[in-house]
Amino acid sequence: MSGPVDHWIIAPVLLPAMVAAFLILALRHSLVAQRVVSMTALAAVVLIALRNLAEVGDGAVLPYRLGDWPAPFGIIMVLDRLSGTMVLLASVLALLVAAYASSGWDMRGRHFHALFQFQVMGINGAFLTGDVFNLFVFFEVMLIASYGLMLHGGGPHRLVAGFHYVAINLVGSTLFLFAVGLIYAVTGTLNMADLAVKVPLADAGDTALLAAGGVMLMLVFCIKAALVPLHWWLPTAYAAASPPAAAMFMIMTKVGAYALIRVHTLAFAAGSGPLAGLAEPWILPAALATIALGAVGTLASRSLAGLVCYATVWSMGSLLMTIGLFDQQGLTAAIYYMLHGTLVGAALFLLLDLVREKRGLWQDGLKPSPGFARQGWLAVLFFVGAISLAGLPPLSGFVGKVLILDATRSAPWAAWAWSILLASSIVVIFALARAGSVLFWTSGSDDAPPVRVAPESGVGLRFAAVAALLGTTVFLSAFAGPVTRHAGATAAALLTPDVYVEAVLGQRTTAAARVAP
Repeated sequence: MSGPVDHWIIAPVLLPAMVAAFLILALRHSLVAQRVVSMTALAAVVLIALRNLAEVGDGAVLPYRLGDWPAPFGIIMVLDRLSGTMVLLASVLALLVAAYASSGWDMRGRHFHALFQFQVMGINGAFLTGDVFNLFVFFEVMLIASYGLMLHGGGPHRLVAGFHYVAINLVGSTLFLFAVGLIYAVTGTLNMADLAVKVPLADAGDTALLAAGGVMLMLVFCIKAALVPLHWWLPTAYAAASPPAAAMFMIMTKVGAYALIRVHTLAFAAGSGPLAGLAEPWILPAALATIALGAVGTLASRSLAGLVCYATVWSMGSLLMTIGLFDQQGLTAAIYYMLHGTLVGAALFLLLDLVREKRGLWQDGLKPSPGFARQGWLAVLFFVGAISLAGLPPLSGFVGKVLILDATRSAPWAAWAWSILLASSIVVIFALARAGSVLFWTSGSDDAPPVRVAPESGVGLRFAAVAALLGTTVFLSAFAGPVTRHAGATAAALLTPDVYVEAVLGQRTTAAARVAP
């Protein structure tokens, strides 16, 4: 490599991989030791992610060429503002979810912490990779680990939902391979920066083949991001998974959104000739349908788990609508909303577990149970999460909603976007208010059988983890200005990818040079 090598770039991928192997080989018989090592490693990853994001805070793009093979021939990791932000988001989420799981959930199955570390490795690798094939590899690492976490704790309902989850992801993986093969057959490369150069120069006779590969690739990303009509797996899988697993899965939907942004802004951006804006015509209407369906799903839910799952679908629709703009305002709103939606959604999944534990036989059903109403701090945490998720002031959901509305204001379909988003927000607010009223205000009849409350081992740690996740919504609203400016600078860099291409390929490639003749 030319210049000094920054080995910290690869650390968020290598450290979880080595820790996972160590947990299985050396500590498989000591759960306490696994917790200590796993939590220490995740805290270290958070610190490394903070350090790496600071390194690219000025807009630098730092490639890491494994084996010192020059691009596009070798494996390459790329750290820029967007990948650095997403790695930090995933690391903070992983640390807090692991802390929650260490209060007892990790005892309900084998190798929880090793699987968790492998999932963190796959997620961080997907954010950092600069190659489409290695994106597929990290997708598979992430998904294989998620299969184990999905089934953690066992049970027939979880097993059936896990089968559906595995099936849809196997279909997605197959499509991913077909897409990779088509794109490589036409361009001779899978390096994202090299695709930015070669896609505009593809022969006219190969355009249809390349477009087919690109559409299949975008379809895979939309499956992972739960875009209608590819959303159906999410409510079933997330509701059946253990709450810590479901909370961590919140970042996996964002991996799909991230991949859509990254690949589209490099390979199918404005300078990509006849393939420019490949995904734009169908992402926007599908996102609006996702918003509407997610809102209706929250209203129809008869359990808190179902409500949170459909609220996640609704949130992903809002996110993908802004991504579908593929302009600076839209991507700025999308980056901010990704931070908000991931952390608040994860907090609600963990809060769901606390509700189930307190209600015993009533679990999370939206029916009054005796002796559960007015649960103090639990009600406060739900209230904070609900108003943030619904987009009410003064928390980060409101800031994100304003950014989304502002970004879509000048779009040709602005009237549809505003009408659907605002109307759906009212529906979601009503659904959350109804759930809160039933769970925390209304008591069941006195002659009902008593609630069986599960042992409250580690409940203080669990409350602390949920409170910390919800504290991030306060942080994002209190520091909305700096966070939004960072998101805006990140969006601007995504729409002018020449710096990225030059850093990865080591050559100057202007936008004009990448326009097909």
